[in-house]
Amino acid sequence: MIAKLTSPLGSPTLAATTAQLRNRLPAQFRRGLPLYVAVVVFLIFIFNINLFQATSQQTLVHPQYSTKVPSSRGARSTFPNKIWQTWKVGPLAFEQRDLDTARSWTKKNPDWRYEVLTDGNDLRYVEWHYGPEGFNRPDIVQFYGNVKAAIVKADLLRYLVMYAEGGIYADIDVEALKPLSKFIPSDRYDVKDIDMVVGVEIDEPDWKDHPILGPKSRSFCQWTFMCKPQLPVMMKLVEQIMTWLNGVAEEQGVDLAAVELSFDQIISGTGPSAFTNAILAQMNLQKESPNQEVTWDLFHDLSESKVISRVLVLTVEAFAAGQGHSDSGNHEARAALVRHHYHASNWPSRHPRYSHRAYGEVEKCNWNDECVHRWDRNVAAFEKMTVEEQNRIVEEKERERKEAEDKKKKEKDETERRKKVAAEAIRKQKEEDEAARKKKEEEEKEGVKPEGPETQEGEKPKGDDKPDDKPTDKPANEADKKDEEEKKS
Repeated sequence: MIAKLTSPLGSPTLAATTAQLRNRLPAQFRRGLPLYVAVVVFLIFIFNINLFQATSQQTLVHPQYSTKVPSSRGARSTFPNKIWQTWKVGPLAFEQRDLDTARSWTKKNPDWRYEVLTDGNDLRYVEWHYGPEGFNRPDIVQFYGNVKAAIVKADLLRYLVMYAEGGIYADIDVEALKPLSKFIPSDRYDVKDIDMVVGVEIDEPDWKDHPILGPKSRSFCQWTFMCKPQLPVMMKLVEQIMTWLNGVAEEQGVDLAAVELSFDQIISGTGPSAFTNAILAQMNLQKESPNQEVTWDLFHDLSESKVISRVLVLTVEAFAAGQGHSDSGNHEARAALVRHHYHASNWPSRHPRYSHRAYGEVEKCNWNDECVHRWDRNVAAFEKMTVEEQNRIVEEKERERKEAEDKKKKEKDETERRKKVAAEAIRKQKEEDEAARKKKEEEEKEGVKPEGPETQEGEKPKGDDKPDDKPTDKPANEADKKDEEEKKS
């Protein structure tokens, strides 16, 4: 048996193999071998623990990628002290109007960080947070880089920023009326129980079935809102926008950069309607009562704020006061937190609303019931007319619009003319005042005394040698002479 085991033709024992290996290794390596083995075992142990922890956490991953995107559910108790705005240029190049609104945020919240993302650095931001070193979402980076519509990029960017870092987002033309400490009433709510803060913008549910106004009749405001970082609703919203816009590009047979979108498509695809639908869907996923569906009815005629599924919904006055509809009140109200100036909201000019060829845009009614009903009646009657009658109405309305535009232009020109006249008068007055000042300085410099009863304090004008209190024997006038004669007689 022993001969068989030690025979070259038999299988070597483990001891024999080890002995052979030991004889071939340097003595120094043999002495350190146990330490090397221990290090390898330790590293394998640590790797397995990290792998277990990674797979046990909630993830939100695009099917094409395997990198984990962390979830903030229960991970953060407060909102990051960050104020975000986006604009074409940075603060150093702001116009005065933008500078004024920006300063309102920093003045009222000096302990909050303030940052502006611009047309020059937005893509770098997206690449940093959503590239390989961040959430590893190259599909998002590529999509954002390919989109060219400015308003779509602006909507996308605010959602991407809020998902990545959280804080508060406000459009560049939004002014802070109160400090951010007032946005979540501490006497009613615990910030630990709130993941998001939104406000009602449009609350006109009576028009929910209107063919044009319907999708816009109920919405939360997205020109100002607050988020804790990495909320699933923000990522889902971004992915929905990507799916939708890729579909539109396919339907139009063009690349993303060449997609043409109307006003209504922007509102429903990336704007307030898309924002609102995503929040309502998330509320239903997280609702406390499985038998109660979260619908807009919970927010219609909202008289005080409420929390639904960890989302604090503020009344319409909070972010959208002074609109002239939705019972939005005014900016002097106690509940008003911001003022939207709308001076940067010119994107509809590049994505026009539906405009009836005779009666124009129904949005110009600004949700006034009588105006909308009249527009509907006129459009319905127009459809029943003959072509000749329709053309006559179109010509008539076109003439009325031209007359109104001409009148408006004349009023504007007259206002400008008056401003110029006033400015010219002010300029001339300044020139005259400056000329008089220089003349006086020159006279004083040359020693010429200015005209007047006295040149210096206590000095009499030249040629007047009479003392002030010296009496005179000559009467000053005929009445005095007569009085003098009467006294003598």
